[in-house]
Amino acid sequence: MRDLFTVASFTMKEMVKRKSFIISTIIIFLIIIIGFNVPNIIDMVKGDSSEVIGNDTILIIDPDDIYMGTLENLNQMELGTTFKMQNNGLTKEEIKEKIDAEEIYAAMIINKQDNKIQVNYIADSVGMEGAPREIIKILNDLYKDIQIGKLGLSNEQLANLNPEFSIDVTETNENPASGNVFAIMLLSIVLFYAIYFCAYQVSSSITTEKTSKIMETLVTSTTPRTIVLGKTIGIGIVGLLQVAGMIIVSVICCNLFIDPELLSSIIDLSKITPILAIITIIYFILGYAVYSLLYALTGSTVSKPEDINSANGPVAILAVIGFYLAYFSMMNPTSEINVFASMFPFSAPFSMPFRVMMGTATMGQVAISLGIMLVSIIIIARISIKIYSSAILNYGTKINIKDILKIYKDKNN
Repeated sequence: MRDLFTVASFTMKEMVKRKSFIISTIIIFLIIIIGFNVPNIIDMVKGDSSEVIGNDTILIIDPDDIYMGTLENLNQMELGTTFKMQNNGLTKEEIKEKIDAEEIYAAMIINKQDNKIQVNYIADSVGMEGAPREIIKILNDLYKDIQIGKLGLSNEQLANLNPEFSIDVTETNENPASGNVFAIMLLSIVLFYAIYFCAYQVSSSITTEKTSKIMETLVTSTTPRTIVLGKTIGIGIVGLLQVAGMIIVSVICCNLFIDPELLSSIIDLSKITPILAIITIIYFILGYAVYSLLYALTGSTVSKPEDINSANGPVAILAVIGFYLAYFSMMNPTSEINVFASMFPFSAPFSMPFRVMMGTATMGQVAISLGIMLVSIIIIARISIKIYSSAILNYGTKINIKDILKIYKDKNN
């Protein structure tokens, strides 16, 4: 136990001293701070909207007065745009002069030909969306209201033409899903980053120490089992602290820079409970253990740092498959594939916490999932430690899968 603590503490010290770790942590914190300040940055760049003249103004020209003066209602709809109306026609050159002088942002010329309404939208640049569809739809509805009003229909007849739809949704599933999709996806990404990148550091650490000959000292001082578990625990603790720091910075930024009403509309805070936090931490630890032990295996099979990426390729692919299996299963939380994703040991860390958040997972399913992960960790640990014991002092060529199987089958190892 003392040797395990020594290896873990040594690994933690080496981890936090790395420039890559320090720089990446600072960059992550800066991204979080800047991300929560995006609305404030946009407001600063745009400045006070009251000082900007014409940039949000659209001129609507209705030469035939087919809207009978009702276009003024557009300014009461809070569309984020100011509208000016006139019946006198303007040429395209005159409209261009107004746009260049920033008197208006764009213009819409409305003409009626037979039963067809022609709208000519003129702007300096229309982008990929073209004419603003929301405004076109409102103009269409206004014209319909005018024409319906000319028919002299009663209030009851008007109500029958425009009925109000009331929609009630009922789920027959015993555990209906209910949760905030944004919060679920955000938590999925954070967990994937924490598990994948922290586990990746295990193989990097082992390969670096093999290159610097530190491994020879470690092997003569303690057992390979202690080295593997000590490194896994040490890097795991550092990774958990890094994630905790990310969460703390995010919470502080939320309270400082985000309007509480806006935050509550994005994330349903009632779903974030102590039970969810405990389950998430447990799955982080177990998921990290699965991938870190796999990376310990790949790290021990190479002797050069430049070979580490190719050796880690299969594990990286497995991690991405696990993440996307959980990610796409969120589209239908009550499907069988979602249950499978929460049981499969390589995707369970990304899937089960969100099923718990959405209320679709039973405690029995959580217990089965945890049991499968624990058994998987024991099996992977046994294989990794055995291969590690024989491959760690190899300074020759990269060990391939055939060599790994041969080492594992050798009863003398």
